Amino acid sequence: LDEVIHGRLRLALMAFLSTAREAEFQELRDVLDVTAGNLSVQLRTLDHAGYVAVLKSHRGRKSLTTVAITAVGDAALARY
Repeated sequence: LDEVIHGRLRLALMAFLSTAREAEFQELRDVLDVTAGNLSVQLRTLDHAGYVAVLKSHRGRKSLTTVAITAVGDAALARY
């Protein structure tokens, strides 16, 4: 088992991103029905493993965080 993906929320994130390819932080939080803090921790784990890329930008005056699955993440999910 891939311990990085095996957690319930991380697996749900990877499954969602495998079809969506990328999503905004708020969308992930709402779809998965988790707190922003919990989502941040799980995304950090996936990001450190190279499974997702977290992109920070701005939309007007508001910060925007977008998460995209990487080729490494795709391969890891397929192996899992």
